[in-house]
Amino acid sequence: MATFARPENALKRAEELINVEQKQEALETLHSFITSRRYRAWTRTHEKIMFKFVELCVDMRRGRHAKDGLIQYRGICQQVNISSLEEVIKHFMHLATEKAENARNQAQASEEALDIDDLEADKRPEDLMLSYVSGEKGKDRSDRELVTPWFKFLWETYRTVLDILRNNSRLEALYAMTAHRAFQFCKQYKRATEFRRLCEIIRNHLANLNKYRDQRDRPDLTAPESLQLYLDTRFEQLKVATELELWQEAFRSIEDIHGLMTMVKKTPKPSLMVVYYSKLSEIFWMSNSHLYHAYAWLKLFSLQKSFNKNLTQKDLQLIASSVVLAALSVPPYDRSYGASHLELENEKERSFRVANLIAFDVESKLENKEVLSRSSLLLDLVAKGVMNCVTQEVKDLYHILEHEFLPLDLALQVQSLLTKISKLGGKLASASSVPEVQLSQYVPSLEKLAALRVLKRVSQVYQTMSIDNLSRIIPFFDFPIVEKISVDAVKNNFLAMKLDYRQSAIFFGNKSLESEGLRDHLSVFAESLSKSRVMIYPPVKRISKLGEISDLVEVVEKEHKRLLARKSIIEKRKEEQERQLLEMEREEEAKRLKLQKITEEAEQKRLASEFQQMKTQRILREIEERELEEAQAFLQEAEKRSKKKGKKPVLEGEKITKQTLLDMAVSEQQREKLEMENRLKKLAKTMDYLERAKREEAAPLIDAAFQQRLAEEEALHKIEQQREIDVSRQRHAGDLEEKRRLGKMLEHKSSLQEKVLNRRRSEYDRHRQEREQTINNMILKRKEDRLTNRKIIYFLRTEEERQKRLHEEEEARKLEEMEKRKKEEAERKAKLDEIAEKQRQRERELEEKERKWREEVLGKSAVPTRTTIDPAARPVEAPPAAAAPSTGKYVPRFKRMAAEGAAPVPAQTPPPETDKWSRTDDRGDRWRDDRKPGGGPRSSTWQPSRAR
Repeated sequence: MATFARPENALKRAEELINVEQKQEALETLHSFITSRRYRAWTRTHEKIMFKFVELCVDMRRGRHAKDGLIQYRGICQQVNISSLEEVIKHFMHLATEKAENARNQAQASEEALDIDDLEADKRPEDLMLSYVSGEKGKDRSDRELVTPWFKFLWETYRTVLDILRNNSRLEALYAMTAHRAFQFCKQYKRATEFRRLCEIIRNHLANLNKYRDQRDRPDLTAPESLQLYLDTRFEQLKVATELELWQEAFRSIEDIHGLMTMVKKTPKPSLMVVYYSKLSEIFWMSNSHLYHAYAWLKLFSLQKSFNKNLTQKDLQLIASSVVLAALSVPPYDRSYGASHLELENEKERSFRVANLIAFDVESKLENKEVLSRSSLLLDLVAKGVMNCVTQEVKDLYHILEHEFLPLDLALQVQSLLTKISKLGGKLASASSVPEVQLSQYVPSLEKLAALRVLKRVSQVYQTMSIDNLSRIIPFFDFPIVEKISVDAVKNNFLAMKLDYRQSAIFFGNKSLESEGLRDHLSVFAESLSKSRVMIYPPVKRISKLGEISDLVEVVEKEHKRLLARKSIIEKRKEEQERQLLEMEREEEAKRLKLQKITEEAEQKRLASEFQQMKTQRILREIEERELEEAQAFLQEAEKRSKKKGKKPVLEGEKITKQTLLDMAVSEQQREKLEMENRLKKLAKTMDYLERAKREEAAPLIDAAFQQRLAEEEALHKIEQQREIDVSRQRHAGDLEEKRRLGKMLEHKSSLQEKVLNRRRSEYDRHRQEREQTINNMILKRKEDRLTNRKIIYFLRTEEERQKRLHEEEEARKLEEMEKRKKEEAERKAKLDEIAEKQRQRERELEEKERKWREEVLGKSAVPTRTTIDPAARPVEAPPAAAAPSTGKYVPRFKRMAAEGAAPVPAQTPPPETDKWSRTDDRGDRWRDDRKPGGGPRSSTWQPSRAR
């Protein structure tokens, strides 16, 4: 690497290399000079070197060299002259843009030259194959090779400049200007991929600004100037994203703006908020989020009405109509019907985010947010007076779709109104952020809403309708589209209908009954099968065992309580275990964080000490180098002076030390200073003598000149005085002659004055009389008006008293009718109470009969129990006796089996009845209901135990 004594030498060397067409060597020379640690003190020559350096980088398309050089130059001039860095960067971007434009003009086809998806990607394989196979390249490939590299370099230039200027409070304005130029580059040449990367770069810069808060020259976002620059950059990003139709990136830009304002806890100006909500409504419309689109329009309407003083009535009416039509375009049903819990949670979180963006609340809290819905939106429209500003067509459409019940004529009326509404719209003269409003964009959504309203109201009136009739009353769409709309409505639980193509009919029904039937069809099928089995195999009647049932109920209740207690204990143990695990995790996390913090602090201390040590060494080294350079410069100056005087230097520079050199330079300076003082003293003495001699010779000449000038001025004064006297006499004589001439006209002047005064006096008298006549007429007219007003007031008071009297009579009549109705209602209620009392009396009698019948049945069942003392006498009835002992308690199965084995069994013994509670029987019979002997219904033996 070549070293230079002065920066001018490096610049001169680079220009010599450029003149002999060695640009690469010149670039390396300047790069080594800029990156050298010897030349860190900024001078004006450094700026010239950087201008030459960036010119070479642009000519040779060396983006990495340019970035490295600009970073080094930023460190050199940041604390001394930051404006120099701005000039260099502006020059760099200007050269890159100019080269790209020249290449584009040479190609003459920007679309063909930029037909590439990614400027940072290398050549495609097919291009390489074409370049290898074909000897001659076509025009398209030559254009690509000519234009694309320059646009890649221009894009790299923008990225480099943004990376150099990021998060620097002194370079905020240049950073914002570079970002705007990069946005315009993406917009002009339709660079979607580069625009996404640019947005991500700016987003990362802001994130790093919040992450590293202790860096030097960090921008303060709370300052109004800095905040305005960042906001302007984000709003420009939002505008370009919408113009490029990158809606996802536009939504992220909206989130960036909201996050930036949330960070500083401030709200932007109303003019910026108008742009914000205008673009937000456009984004929501393109994403088919009609509800959020309508809320954004409502916010935009409120801002325009409150802050836009130039808003005309026509523009306000057009904006209000857009708000109402956007609200009506929202589907009347919720699409979250039937969604899973995870989907509902995701939708809730998304709604909360969007609500924050729409409300622009910089201190958002979940508990303070209202739910965004179509019904609340329509209520807000009425409450905020939006309906009072809309056109009459929009108001009629709102009442027809939301309030009136016209099943058959609704679509026809809506169609005529939509035809008129579609013609409304145009450019707004006073709202520059909303340049054009077209109401025709809401027509398809409103037609769909009208079709849904017709289907809903027809389903409330009709149970069946033919497809042809439905197609006739919905003229907007063909029937397949109507079918698609109805399927979506049924899916979201808005309608209940069936379509039968065989009968060409539509069946409307109750959605709750149909859903129940579809949900419980398996249980209904099982009950039908059970009833069929009972009819084929009727159950055998057995004797009831109420004692066993009561014991079983107690056992079941005890077991149920035991299981509940066990479940609660298990839950408590689980909670306790989870709490302990959570505490252990918290303790471990706290220990880990503490250890990590200690380690980080130690590492920071070590790095700080190393940095301080390196800084100290660097400062000492720089001081030594600077002192040596100064001493060398002193020595060279001393040599030059000694050569001019014909003297030789006392010492040679290569053999002396630094201190000796400094001492010699100081002594030489002192000697020269003394010599200079002596020369100045001698010169001053000579000049003093010379000046004194000059003044002595000039004194008599000055006196003579003064006396001559005095005589000349006295003669001139006398001449001027005589001239003034002559002029005054001539003027006086002229005035006397003029007086005599005008005196002849005095008589005529007096007569004319008298005539004018008389004429004006007569006109004054005439006007005064006319005024008095007008005043008298006005007084008479006012008297007549007062008399008329008194008559009208008397008539109105009389009419009001008559109306009041009629109203009081009507109120008295209504009160009398109300008392009469109350009396009739009391009589009717008394009759109903009497009927109800008779009904309850009848029910009590029936219950009493049923109780007596039960006692009879229970009494009969107790007879075999008392006669089973001798099992040998009646061997056939022994098994039932063993199954139901006289004590009335439950007997286990093995004891009953032992009793049956001990009893003698005759040869012709019929098969015993199966036990009702034995497991050998079918499980379906355990829950079978017992029937009364008379065929009347009776509650199941298991059901009362469950009820208890």
